Amino acid sequence: MSVTICESEREGLLTIDLGAVVENYQWLRAQLKGATECSAVVKADAYGLGVAQVAPALFAAGCRSFFVATQREGEALRSVLPAEATIYLLTGVRPGCERDCAQACLIPVLVTTEQLQRWCELTLGLGGDASLAAPAALKVDSGMTRLGMGAEEFTELLAQESLLRSANLQLILSHLACADEAGHAQNLEQLSAFTGMVGQLRQVCPNVRASLANSAGICLGDEFHFDLVRPGSALYGVNPTPVQPNPMRPVASLHLPVLQLRQLSRDSAVGYGATQTAVAGSWLAVVRGGYADGLLRAQSGRGWGMAIAGNERIRVPMLGRVSMDTTVFDVSGLSDEQRAKLVLIEVLGQAITVDDMGEAAGTIGYEILTSLGHRYCRQYR
Repeated sequence: MSVTICESEREGLLTIDLGAVVENYQWLRAQLKGATECSAVVKADAYGLGVAQVAPALFAAGCRSFFVATQREGEALRSVLPAEATIYLLTGVRPGCERDCAQACLIPVLVTTEQLQRWCELTLGLGGDASLAAPAALKVDSGMTRLGMGAEEFTELLAQESLLRSANLQLILSHLACADEAGHAQNLEQLSAFTGMVGQLRQVCPNVRASLANSAGICLGDEFHFDLVRPGSALYGVNPTPVQPNPMRPVASLHLPVLQLRQLSRDSAVGYGATQTAVAGSWLAVVRGGYADGLLRAQSGRGWGMAIAGNERIRVPMLGRVSMDTTVFDVSGLSDEQRAKLVLIEVLGQAITVDDMGEAAGTIGYEILTSLGHRYCRQYR
């Protein structure tokens, strides 16, 4: 007798709820007042969940501005969105790629005077006016000390009015370092620094828009919103207010198939390094999924899953080190009847959020999402 096994039972099932992504976007947009625009950060393949599916769903929900990291990501996104979508490249454009970037209708976020000068020289006239370069954005460092133009260089740039006018700047932006800590003093320090920079730039480029807030920054208050906010992780279910209940809906769920169910006849070390031991009589479930699939090795001995036995879900701990392709769970707490029904273990979903999974691995939900592998069967709903 032949038995048909569906792909999800062989490889695991990663389900992405596009309706939840849209609801999260709508919640974030509802926090804004006036004409502030809510964009969407869809870099890293929409945080690992599939930009070709996520971005069109957000566009249909009213989102018109999107942020990715690289030019290749921007070109891929341009191919799945209507022409009226605005696409920004957060890491700018590499030297020699300026005209290709402009012709693909992508807006690079530039961070040095040299980049602005080269952009103007190589894309002059591509902005719809012979005296204008193609549209660009400028990122300034308001205190994070990462990618962005420093205060001294920015002051020098302000004196180059002809360059600024021809650069066709659409947006000035910066990034908050501590937005997920609402009481952190650096939030107000960065707000003050950025507000000053925006005011100075608008003396030369009066129509330039400003953007400071990420997901957590949106929750800091109206004064952080400016003209455009840039939520990313919250769209995908990560809590933008870590010390408060999560207002976001979970987006991803991951179910892994049980490859082997075994009872130990003696006390036995489990997994690489023999870091944990299971006692005689323990029941172990080995699932198809490991650190090549986003179950980080740092979860070893700390993570857990939900054993699915018919309509029941029972919490079960990981045991031993996570391997590249497999992970072991201790299912001794299940009854014989429950174990007989056990086919899948859920490691991400309603009961185990991306933040829970990140905490167990000593990291953040962002890393969990972007680490999810491509060996699963993916289902969008």
